[in-house]
Amino acid sequence: MKKFAVILAGCGVYDGAEIHEATLSMLAIAQQGASYALFAPDKPQHHVVNHLTGEVMPETRNVLVESARIARGQIRPLTQLSVGEFDALMLPGGFGVAKNLCTFAMEGDAMTIDPEVERVLKAAHAAGIPIGALCISPVILARLFSGAMLTIGQDKGTATAVESMGARHMLTSHGEVTIDERNKLFTTPCYMLDARITDIADGASHIVRAMLDFMQ
Repeated sequence: MKKFAVILAGCGVYDGAEIHEATLSMLAIAQQGASYALFAPDKPQHHVVNHLTGEVMPETRNVLVESARIARGQIRPLTQLSVGEFDALMLPGGFGVAKNLCTFAMEGDAMTIDPEVERVLKAAHAAGIPIGALCISPVILARLFSGAMLTIGQDKGTATAVESMGARHMLTSHGEVTIDERNKLFTTPCYMLDARITDIADGASHIVRAMLDFMQ
């Protein structure tokens, strides 16, 4: 049974992990005969957003603690992720990726990456372990792996930023997966497009299938 490490960025589209993308990725992994373990950075999140109004709230929350909501408590700090224990890594999207796992939301193509996220992804890449990224999370791969081929869908601004970091962007639609075989990177746009939850389910299922097929 192949084992996926899934990295979450909090809980909620505007300040954490996108909940549909996270849970449907977990479902796709399980339905296709693999297993998963969940991880998140143990640190304060960038800010807290009221998901009803879209306004920033005057409080602080922890990325790991918030991610535990999605994980039903079954989650570990990212510092405990040893890539040698897994066959693949997965990064669901959500603005928390661009705020908590890196600084893309604030700094664009001048962004920096959380040190633990960078450690894990570089270790996986060096070991030849496939990495899957949904929605906005491919921007991290663009920063880390020069010349990476990936997709964030069709958003011109984000695609331009990705290419300015040295990546090659591919235009994609719902459920499509871009595969960079050289770097073992798998990406799909999900909610970077105007999507329905069924589109997210398709994207999650297709990216997991592509990764498992690649590992055969």
